Amino acid sequence: MNGIKLLHIDDEDGFAASLGRRLSRRGIQVTFAATGRDGLQMLSEDSDFDVVLLDIMMPGMDGIKTLGHIKRKHPLVEVIMLTAHANTDVVLSSLGMGAYDFLTKPAEIDQIIRKIEDAVARRKRNLEPPTV
Repeated sequence: MNGIKLLHIDDEDGFAASLGRRLSRRGIQVTFAATGRDGLQMLSEDSDFDVVLLDIMMPGMDGIKTLGHIKRKHPLVEVIMLTAHANTDVVLSSLGMGAYDFLTKPAEIDQIIRKIEDAVARRKRNLEPPTV
């Protein structure tokens, strides 16, 4: 799992810091952004992120709007949506917009890592040249 670059966009600093520490101990390089706009700026400066872990409910630019911008500008970056309040319509909408999957907060660390690994595997498949 070493070498995975993850961008975590979430307005809950405490949750993000705790999760970041736990993921870093597992060899994942975590960068944190507190707003959708900050996250988009980081992606424009460094497009080598494998996965974005994106909170849905944030003030200002929410996760759904942020997801739309990410998928337009960085279509091969996989996005896992996070929500504290599972709303079927919002979840289905985000999946329809290209999100890889979603997790409900608080998720177990093993579940988060499994989703990240699966998302990275899909990204690698999408980056491979087609075989003839």
